[in-house]
Amino acid sequence: MDRLVTVFGGGGFLGRYVAQQLYNARERVRFAERDPRRAYYLRTLGGVGRTQFVAVDIRHPERVAAAVAGSDAVINLVGVLKGDFDGVHVEGARTIAAACRAAGVGSLVHVSAIGADPESPFAYGRSKGEGEQAVRAAFPRATIMRPSFLFGVDDNFINRFARMIRLSPFFLPVIRPSVRMQPVWVADAAKATAAAALDPKAHAGTTYELGGARVLSMRELMAWICRTTGRHPPLVPIPDPIGKTLARLTGWLPGAPIIWDQWLMLQQDNVVAPKAKGLKAFGVAPTPLDVVAQDWLTFYRRHGRFAVKSL
Repeated sequence: MDRLVTVFGGGGFLGRYVAQQLYNARERVRFAERDPRRAYYLRTLGGVGRTQFVAVDIRHPERVAAAVAGSDAVINLVGVLKGDFDGVHVEGARTIAAACRAAGVGSLVHVSAIGADPESPFAYGRSKGEGEQAVRAAFPRATIMRPSFLFGVDDNFINRFARMIRLSPFFLPVIRPSVRMQPVWVADAAKATAAAALDPKAHAGTTYELGGARVLSMRELMAWICRTTGRHPPLVPIPDPIGKTLARLTGWLPGAPIIWDQWLMLQQDNVVAPKAKGLKAFGVAPTPLDVVAQDWLTFYRRHGRFAVKSL
């Protein structure tokens, strides 16, 4: 009850599940957000006196230092898919790690991503890789978590594809159909992340890659969502030259189906490396997509939960 865990970006998708794990462990939680109102909905998860909110932009060292002060553990969940990659993923991560070292914080968990590599050809992967290096340099005992794509009832991954399928009654274009991924349930990733923060003796200085129970190609994932939502548009693979041109010429438009950096990301598989440590180190068995996703995907069926499911 006496420990305080500061969570940067706790109001986001992964953050709400991490917060639940921390509250289950009876910890106090401080949510550090550029706009704390994004996390106000989390107040009901914790008991009286167990929740704090601070306004902080992680690119401002003095604000980060104030947010970290008095913390026993810090978790950095902040990330962007477009915009200031270097400012958030590199400089922001470095600032948090340096503040943790100066404040004598007991543990730091930095959430990165599978594919993080300083030599990556795409801005997201490169900045994530450089961010990991910056964190290690400032706080060598930091725990680094590299999840694959996260799925959950309110994700922007499975739901995004399901919406696209619902709007594509005649055929479904599939970009990079052979690229492989290993989606991981957000609650599983949250259990591992919270455990790493609360048990630094076991996990400090280690990098983990978090993947789900099954590796799927893009085509297999699309086909599964189609079957689960009871929709059967023909899957039409988009040749790479066309997909590349689409990303290059239209990626800057609001609501574009794919942006240039996403196209570059899809040039490589997003799966756990063969010898990487993962969920097993935390005693977490990966939850299959089929087990949990069918419950909320009924929303995308033509008649919702009253629809007759096809075999």
